[in-house]
Amino acid sequence: MSKTLKKALRIAIPFSLGILLILFIYYNTSPSDRKTIVHNISNADPLWISLSIGIGVLSHLSRAIRWNYLLQPLGYSPKVSNGFFMVMVAYLANLGVPRSGEFLRATALSTYEKVPFEKGFGTIVTERVVDLIMLLLIIIAALMLQTNFILGYLNEYGVNLAFSILALVVGILGLIVLLRFTRRATSGFLLKLKVFLDGMLQGVASILKMKKALPFVFHTLFIWGCYIAMFWVVKFAIVETQNMGLPELLVAFVAGAFAMMAFPGGLGGYPLFVSTALSLYGISSNSGDAFGWIMWISQTLMVLVLGTISFLLLPLLNKNQ
Repeated sequence: MSKTLKKALRIAIPFSLGILLILFIYYNTSPSDRKTIVHNISNADPLWISLSIGIGVLSHLSRAIRWNYLLQPLGYSPKVSNGFFMVMVAYLANLGVPRSGEFLRATALSTYEKVPFEKGFGTIVTERVVDLIMLLLIIIAALMLQTNFILGYLNEYGVNLAFSILALVVGILGLIVLLRFTRRATSGFLLKLKVFLDGMLQGVASILKMKKALPFVFHTLFIWGCYIAMFWVVKFAIVETQNMGLPELLVAFVAGAFAMMAFPGGLGGYPLFVSTALSLYGISSNSGDAFGWIMWISQTLMVLVLGTISFLLLPLLNKNQ
């Protein structure tokens, strides 16, 4: 199988699955149910949806500020505005090609702020590791608060937490072995790989050299607090979900997070996963579907609009670069 075909399949398969899920949802709901879902969405309180979008924007701005704390130990202090634009462009790219945003973000940082690609990419990897830890902490909190419900949900969809953690450990061990193997390289591809990995590790290691560790922790907590708050406020937009508590919503939040990882931009999977989680607590499928679609549509539109604006402004405001 050619590399081009493999790349095409990596993009096409997740999108195809997302579209199939949308078709599955469509054909497994009756015309009256679809009408009710559309009614619930169209009659949702726009104030709470707007508030959710506003909180989302704050989380992305906070991410740009937090990114600077990782770059400063490497000797770089990019403009916060540039960092925000790069973050939004990365999210926009991820809607089209999963995980391409990280590479585009590091490339933009190299272009407009003269940060070597491998070092910038290393700080982005560090961010992802920190975010993964935060997600695991939220999963643990949800498990402790709603053990029976969330374990049943994860088993139903074949998600094995132990296997996921084991895969992460194996990946880290594999990287260590690779570093040892390339350490003695003096020429050719292995030398280029060594230079790239060394630069990336410098970016990752920047977290240990930060002089502003407390602000970094604050912004990390703020970002994930915003993610949960974005989810929390939308419950007030739909009558049936208004009385749900935080423990129950955390279960749906975790379900949505898994969907975002499994499908490009959560396409198709996000509304289904969230609705299924909410149904565990007696929320009707119509209201659950409306909740999931409102969350997905509002946040996707935010990324599309701000990402496009950022894509246009980034080169215009950095003409000298």
